Amino acid sequence: MKKFLIVGLGNIGEKYDNTRHNIGFKIVDAFVKEHSASFESEKLGELAQLRVKGKTVFVLKPSTYMNLSGKAVLYWMKKENIALENVLIITDDIHIDFGTIRFKSKGSPGGHNGLKDIQEKCNSGSYPRFRFGVGAAYPKGRQVDFVLGQWSAEEESALIERIPQSVNAVNSFINAGMANTMNAFNNK
Repeated sequence: MKKFLIVGLGNIGEKYDNTRHNIGFKIVDAFVKEHSASFESEKLGELAQLRVKGKTVFVLKPSTYMNLSGKAVLYWMKKENIALENVLIITDDIHIDFGTIRFKSKGSPGGHNGLKDIQEKCNSGSYPRFRFGVGAAYPKGRQVDFVLGQWSAEEESALIERIPQSVNAVNSFINAGMANTMNAFNNK
């Protein structure tokens, strides 16, 4: 039986709830809700377990804060014996226009500290990632304020459509594989 680990990156705590940096949490929350499952507090994060067409899927929101995400990812991969190619990391990306989805099967962290930590802990850059574009509408030197800032009213409105599409993309990764998901969703 195939096992998957879907990881939404973000920061824990109320002050981060509705920030751009927490889009990973927002997407996995919607994914878990669609599958009528729920998160439980577990070691190094909130974890949901569900079934998708005969596959066991673990969904993780690390409690390690963004920059130490690798610790939680590696722990749950090892605990549940999940292959790296069946791990999907969902994160924000300032290098992609707002709302654009991009799947990659490998690559560099691209300046993202959460991805950097995962790459270091897993000793590999060859893991599937789902990057959700948050854009770069910030003045020079204000990147941290932007990603840790709240969504604008216009962005909030657009997320009503973008979140369900993101959930469909996660389902596609589990059911149709990375190549098919890239073809169907990249740059949409």
